[in-house]
Amino acid sequence: MSAELKVLSVGYAGERVAGTVTLIRDRDFIAVIDPGMVADRSMILDPLAAAGVDADEVTDVVFSHHHPDHTLNAALFQNARFHDFQATYQNDLWLPRQFADDSDFSRLSDAVRLVRTPGHTAQDVTTLIETDDGLVACTHLWWSEFGPLDDPFAVDRDVLRASRERVLAMNPTLIVPGHGLPFTPDTKTPF
Repeated sequence: MSAELKVLSVGYAGERVAGTVTLIRDRDFIAVIDPGMVADRSMILDPLAAAGVDADEVTDVVFSHHHPDHTLNAALFQNARFHDFQATYQNDLWLPRQFADDSDFSRLSDAVRLVRTPGHTAQDVTTLIETDDGLVACTHLWWSEFGPLDDPFAVDRDVLRASRERVLAMNPTLIVPGHGLPFTPDTKTPF
């Protein structure tokens, strides 16, 4: 099984900040990754509608971490379950995250998994999506294709490096970073 992925809004970081927002479809599973800060909510809702999805049809929202530039617009998706490193949340339910076989992986659908990847924060997760073109990693381990090599928010540089190496060892065909265009990792990818 494979899922479809579409970047709804490309993020940026500088004097202003916006997170990269991504749509994933795996049959009945319709997820938005990191619906955070954008210049206008239409930058999320218009491309979502162009993809044939109404905000009320989104079944799941994933937060790579809990900075507002990745969470601020979560309320746009009132019927969704919400996922982070710790749990799944829906309405007044708080269900602890179940990781398979004591691993760091948690399956959300046939083609979508979460993996713990501390680095930018201690609570980061990366969303792994199996697509027809290969594995895609939506992650904040990289702000953009160019790093930064030294993440100013990372508490432990060695932990960040280990998580980056772990994701790269999975041989993703594409990385969707926290604040930039998707990129194909290569030997120049900073870690």
